[in-house]
Amino acid sequence: MKQFILHIYFQIICIVGCNCYSQGLHTSSNKAIKAYNEGVAAYEYINFSKAEKNFKEAISIDEKFYEAYIMLGDLMVKQKRYAEASLSYKIAVVIDSLFFKPVFFTLANAEMMSGEYSNALIHYKVYLAQEGMSAKNRIVAAKNVKNCEFAINAIKNPVLFNPESVGFGINTSDDEYWPSITADGQTMIFTRQSSTGDNQSSRGLVQEDFYISYFSDNSWQKAFNAGSPLNTMQNEGAQTLSSNGSYMFFTACDRPGGLGSCDIYFSSLNGGKWTEPVNLRSPVNSPSWESQPSISADGKTLFFCSSRPGGSGGKDIWLSRLNEKNFWTKPVNLGKVINTDGDEMSPFIHFDGKTLYFASDGRVGMGGFDIYMTRMKNDSTWTEPKNLGYPINTYNDEMGLIIEAEGQKAYFSSIRNKSNGKDIFSFNLYESARPSPVSYIKGKVYDKETGRLLKANYELINLSTGKIAIKNSTDETGNFLVCLPSGFNYGINVSKPGYLFYSESFMFEGQHTVVEPYIKKIILNPIKVGEKMQLANVFYEIDSWQLKNESISELNNLASLISENKDIVIEISGYTDSTGSDEHNIALSEKRALSVVNYLINKGIPPERLKYKGYGNTSPIGDNVTSAGRKLNRRTEATVIGWKK
Repeated sequence: MKQFILHIYFQIICIVGCNCYSQGLHTSSNKAIKAYNEGVAAYEYINFSKAEKNFKEAISIDEKFYEAYIMLGDLMVKQKRYAEASLSYKIAVVIDSLFFKPVFFTLANAEMMSGEYSNALIHYKVYLAQEGMSAKNRIVAAKNVKNCEFAINAIKNPVLFNPESVGFGINTSDDEYWPSITADGQTMIFTRQSSTGDNQSSRGLVQEDFYISYFSDNSWQKAFNAGSPLNTMQNEGAQTLSSNGSYMFFTACDRPGGLGSCDIYFSSLNGGKWTEPVNLRSPVNSPSWESQPSISADGKTLFFCSSRPGGSGGKDIWLSRLNEKNFWTKPVNLGKVINTDGDEMSPFIHFDGKTLYFASDGRVGMGGFDIYMTRMKNDSTWTEPKNLGYPINTYNDEMGLIIEAEGQKAYFSSIRNKSNGKDIFSFNLYESARPSPVSYIKGKVYDKETGRLLKANYELINLSTGKIAIKNSTDETGNFLVCLPSGFNYGINVSKPGYLFYSESFMFEGQHTVVEPYIKKIILNPIKVGEKMQLANVFYEIDSWQLKNESISELNNLASLISENKDIVIEISGYTDSTGSDEHNIALSEKRALSVVNYLINKGIPPERLKYKGYGNTSPIGDNVTSAGRKLNRRTEATVIGWKK
């Protein structure tokens, strides 16, 4: 097209120089040529409204003015008015299909970008059949032939898609976009772009700020500005919210002290207020462009986009992991299975920790940016990305999709009504594109004696592997939320210095589809004589006192507790259900208690600080009729029985 414009300019120069207005142009009207020349000059000076008026005037004078239609088409493309552009190019082709054969390429592009896939496919093939065409454009045309073929088939086989507005609590006449949500689905933070925001600058520029809405009474409540220091007089956006809503990462550009054009920043919620954002610095940020972070539910993996060297194309998706010293490691490119020679944008890692959604314009799709999904395999590689299909993807750019923890409801932003601007919508994602369902445990921690809320430490243990999946602290008011992806057994441990710890196990063995959350009121007992705690994550082989590997983390926590409180004496108590004889149950429970004591002695706990006893089925806490009741009765407890003399 640049060659064509230069060709036109050369014609104009020749026309002006020889004062022969009809030479080389498809018109003999001096009046039409005058309007056309004024349009070209306005186009050159980016006065698009005047250029459009001039080109249309030239066409009204001579409706067969080929060059005016071509320039009007180019002007429409510049303004992304692709349907109008394709109409102008089509008329030009009808007037003279052989004069400028590269027009078939620009025509096909405009048709594809306005959803006219069948026509675009024809015209791309016409272009490819010509000799002497641009090698670069031939590559693009060949790629877009595949896009058109994909799109035609996708439209014939649409996926289920039922978008609904999230409501007036969030959506306004301003633009709302880039939603992020907590695992419990109760808090949404999004970006609003307005010309009259709370932090509006005196220059009257549009303002991008974060807004917050809470879900209650079955609807999203009126959103409020997140306020300073999160929002500033500058723009901020493209955020990701932690699973419990206690911290976020976001993008800000051209800030003092930044490393590149755009960097990733961090802020946490402390006492109901967001802290002063801090730049993540190197190695996450670089002199290049970094944006659009997405944090995993366990807080240990940060996905983001970057244009840094070492990638596959312009913008790639990278990840960095939080190491044991709480430093972000050197980012790793997700590789050619995910990244292409085009751009990959808006990554979203689901709460299940393995399903990734992202946008790309480098893959076969509907044109522009489409949304794709991929899953992490057991060896940490990724499956071949899958296009989410039509009408989720269209000829427009789609990006910024997020999905709730249970894996069914998705959120995205779109312009459905131009008078309302960009709004946030939700829809039920069709089944094969859903991530694994995730439940969660949500609770508050209290002091047993005073009832006051406690800030405490908690950890989620993957009992199947024995590894700690999440380790964190509650907020100041004792609140915590921990995601529980399906497919594993989990144990949770809540602790605070000066208190006995609390433990519980969650059986999610195999593919589990339970999405009902666990809501817990956790009571911590002060360390004093008579107080006890249940060792819920100590397990034995069936009808045996042999400890299972899943017990190791809990027993190590118990050993640490006894070591840190050097004067306490602990009794380990074993209990069984009513199955079997009383003699058998007493003996079995005592051997189980002894096996715990022996483990603690091997960990360095002095024997004189440990006692054990088997109680059999003498103190049931559940019925002995149901399996759930019998499970409650099979337990191990630790009780403070005295102080070392």
